[in-house]
Amino acid sequence: MKVLQNIHPAIFVLFATIFEVAGDAIIRHSIYNHAGTARVALMLSGAVLLFLYGTALNLAPVEFREVVGLYIATLFIVWQIGNYITFKTLPSLPVIVGGVLIIAGGLIVTFWKK
Repeated sequence: MKVLQNIHPAIFVLFATIFEVAGDAIIRHSIYNHAGTARVALMLSGAVLLFLYGTALNLAPVEFREVVGLYIATLFIVWQIGNYITFKTLPSLPVIVGGVLIIAGGLIVTFWKK
């Protein structure tokens, strides 16, 4: 896995968050909007994406504690984009204000050196 050492951890984080948001959205969509074979196929697709999320995050060539802040901040942003694309919902003012705090906290955790 030497080749993975040359990839910036932020790339793994970005892919992990995209896989997580997409997988969760597909599973939610399958539960509420489909039945039978379509539901099972969508749930399996969502499960594969959630597996890829866990794999991508754990392949990052850093300790999890070093990437968790960046992950949480990125997850919030990707989640809002995914929410809009999938469910056509814009974030409310409380979500935006809370998101600013989440992003600020994630950046502090990631970049504040001891």
